[in-house]
Amino acid sequence: MAYTGINKSSLNFTTKLFTGNNTNGHAITGVGFQPDMVWFKNRSSQQNWRAFDVIRGATYRIVPNENTANGAEAQQLQAFGADGFTVGADGSVNGNNESMSAYCWKAGNSQGSSNTDGSINTTYTSVNTTAGFSISSYTGTGSNATVGHGLGAVPKMIIIKELNNTSNWIVYHASTGNGKGLQLNTTAATDTDSTFWNSTTPTSSVFSLGNNGNVNGSSDNYIAYCFAEKPGFSKFGSYIGNGEANGTFVYTGFKPKMVIVKETGSTGNWIVKNDYYDNQNDHYVLVNSTDAETSGAVVGFDLLSNGFKLRGTAGDSNGSGASISYMAFGQTIVGTNNVPCTAF
Repeated sequence: MAYTGINKSSLNFTTKLFTGNNTNGHAITGVGFQPDMVWFKNRSSQQNWRAFDVIRGATYRIVPNENTANGAEAQQLQAFGADGFTVGADGSVNGNNESMSAYCWKAGNSQGSSNTDGSINTTYTSVNTTAGFSISSYTGTGSNATVGHGLGAVPKMIIIKELNNTSNWIVYHASTGNGKGLQLNTTAATDTDSTFWNSTTPTSSVFSLGNNGNVNGSSDNYIAYCFAEKPGFSKFGSYIGNGEANGTFVYTGFKPKMVIVKETGSTGNWIVKNDYYDNQNDHYVLVNSTDAETSGAVVGFDLLSNGFKLRGTAGDSNGSGASISYMAFGQTIVGTNNVPCTAF
């Protein structure tokens, strides 16, 4: 099992569960750090996802399951806090007596500053090099370009959303390569298109863009979330499904706390699995859907000490011969200087 430079993963990523009360100014603490990006999902009812980050500001939301533009919302996320956040009365983030989940990542704990490594200077880049996560805002040029991400390591996954207009969320994943893109808000298969990433693999300093309007329209504004692998904490890869209840095992080198999978060769949901249930491996939510959390044995996963094993036969998580990309966050048993990581 891999050693890691992160002794406690929950200081960089965690899923915070809470019960909503539908009141303004509902303060949630216990996250363990000041979050710089939070994605909310109401687990009890059909509601849109909501995504917020420190660069756009706490009161500005984008919607991972929709192509809608960036918008201000007074009753959704209201503030980031030193150990959590404050939400308003909107049901998507604070439904009355409903189970809520908040996926929280730590970047640089501020908007940061402009990154000038690429041909496009970012407006702001907030970066956590320890955990391999950065947030950048930039203005497109409509021509082939590069953008600095600040990670000091090669991103394995990049999620971009155009902010001014309705447009799909575009995802780069190392397993599908630099000539293709996925759409986070839809079930679409991988789209072969050189105009997303200019057929160029990201480097340790920049990622490349073509002239596709979803990622680089002239004078349009964008937000980019970049993820690099960190041994014992995060992994971005792919596997081939076998269509059996005794499914494929995927080695990550750590115990996953959260896994997202997406079939890339054909249509399929973005399936999110979490470790907040004991012995209930069939619960899941879908990034591309408003659906409440549901359960089904066909989407069963076992989250193990060194990876995850498919236990269901659903085509978009374990279809026979299907190529499926994933992202995973968690914690190995041993961190730096042989420090045991017993607390998540």
